[in-house]
Amino acid sequence: MIITTTPTIEGHTIKEYKGLVSGEVIFGMNFVKDFFASVHDVFGGRSNSYEKSMIEGRLTAQKEMEERAKQMGANAIVGVNYGYETMGQSNSMLMIAISGTAVVIE
Repeated sequence: MIITTTPTIEGHTIKEYKGLVSGEVIFGMNFVKDFFASVHDVFGGRSNSYEKSMIEGRLTAQKEMEERAKQMGANAIVGVNYGYETMGQSNSMLMIAISGTAVVIE
């Protein structure tokens, strides 16, 4: 399945618009990651544990969106957009949402 942020796909014609499709993931960061991230904040450098969690969350949300598009009979998704939001009492939860338009292309 072709998934793109653009409204069209070069070399393909959109035959049918199936509708809005999305995928969401909410996950918590644990205290071990928080501790090591704070060490990186003090001494500099990147927080690999947070980066890995973000990548995993983004890929999971995208896979969920793709499965929903397939169920609608689509073979591509255009106009894709990602969003990130912290949640919970102490902002210890992270929501990753992705959405786009499910389409049938030639």
